[in-house]
Amino acid sequence: MLRDRGADHALVYGFDRSGSAVPWLTGWPVTREAALVICAGEQDVLYVCYDNHVPNARRLATEADVRPGHRSAIEAALDLLEHRASPGRPIAVIGPVAARWYPRLSAVGGGPVFLDADYTSLRLVKSDEEVRWLREGARMSDDAITALAATARPGVSEAQCAAAIEAAYLGAGGLTHIHYLGTTPMAEPSLCVPAQWPSARPLHAGDVLTCEISASYHGYPGQVLRTFTIAADPSPLYADLHAVAQSAFEAITSRLRPGASAADLVRAGAEVIGEASFTIYDDLVHGYGGGYLPPVLTRAHVEAGSAPDFSFVAGMTVVVQPNVITRDERAGVQTGELVLVTETGWESLHSFRRGLSRVGG
Repeated sequence: MLRDRGADHALVYGFDRSGSAVPWLTGWPVTREAALVICAGEQDVLYVCYDNHVPNARRLATEADVRPGHRSAIEAALDLLEHRASPGRPIAVIGPVAARWYPRLSAVGGGPVFLDADYTSLRLVKSDEEVRWLREGARMSDDAITALAATARPGVSEAQCAAAIEAAYLGAGGLTHIHYLGTTPMAEPSLCVPAQWPSARPLHAGDVLTCEISASYHGYPGQVLRTFTIAADPSPLYADLHAVAQSAFEAITSRLRPGASAADLVRAGAEVIGEASFTIYDDLVHGYGGGYLPPVLTRAHVEAGSAPDFSFVAGMTVVVQPNVITRDERAGVQTGELVLVTETGWESLHSFRRGLSRVGG
């Protein structure tokens, strides 16, 4: 990829647990800051901040020369590149590099060439090893939602539900990628999607609980989305919402196979959801595993009947999630999961039962 873009060196950057290229290339999950220098024919050099993270980084990034980043990992990496870069040859940059570093990047070699889109294309098709790790992340995510279903009952708070979720996989070596929860009374709903931060609100009989859960195994998360009713059967509105969401999931996955286009999936979901006079808030489908990947098919695509030019191939992993909501955005459901595109169609990486489930009594 570097040769194609006329570059001899790459600066790969991550900050505050963001930047998937560093762990993919080294095995080190980004903590505070990490900057990786890649030069053809030489050992990779990884600068890590804070300095007390370096011993752990050396145990995980075994193929890189791991060095302390001191005050700034990116500054240390640029110091090295000033000595190594060839005049007139660009530095390839991947990751969330702040704009304040652009003048110095421009002065190194022949200036920067940004390769985030090129890098993303490398992550679309998973290796067999990556699929095995995604399966493990999916298994941990299933354990987490199983724990949530066993915990959620009247009197339990969203924060207590979150504690049960994390306890299900931390002991097995998993880490939290996300766990989003949302609760609202079915009789008078005021929330159409889960919240990113749990509240202290206790659950009540007659509530609906929606969730999106991703436990991660060495940076490879599953993703499972489900809806539960608390100590009550679903109201007619929520039964209708979920029935439409489930029909949309089936319509989308019936078309998901190598050679299918993003437009095929948008049409499949839009026909079901539009006919019911509902809409969506979250993405209909998005790539996943190694980042938030193409194709990202949104509400705008569904409502306009358009889609990016994209075709699926075997080995891609995507989340299918037709999270149907009312048009006044007061009520909604979550359903969907991470799936693998196979040679003949698709395979779910999750085993937790689909459907709208009653829990808590």
